[in-house]
Amino acid sequence: MWIVDSSVWIDYFRGDLTSQTDLLHRALGRQELGIGDIILCEVLQGFPSQRDFVCARTALLQLPVFTLGGTDLALQCADNYRSLRRQGITVRKTIDCLIATFVIARGFALLHNDRDFAPFEQHLGLTVVHA
Repeated sequence: MWIVDSSVWIDYFRGDLTSQTDLLHRALGRQELGIGDIILCEVLQGFPSQRDFVCARTALLQLPVFTLGGTDLALQCADNYRSLRRQGITVRKTIDCLIATFVIARGFALLHNDRDFAPFEQHLGLTVVHA
């Protein structure tokens, strides 16, 4: 299962051609994809047009939507954050920490276009889908 981050979905819906959006396009219908509830919110809140919002919402809700939260994940996330801080790495966004921790805990892979996930891959074993 690949979890697709908002950094890729936003580029995809804008029509931006990146190696990640190309990979996403090729994976649609062929690869098992999922989305986190927070990622869903990040993507959908950016649509100014109601028509585009409804189309994107309909398409994204065809994917399994995972809840990124809860006590266990929050504790794991805090541990991951503290582990990176001990190594001199500051995680800039709690949401990215939650996403990375969820993907690691579930044994999934993350398709992203966000440098903030690099420490999770390098130091905590986050599996990343590379284009």
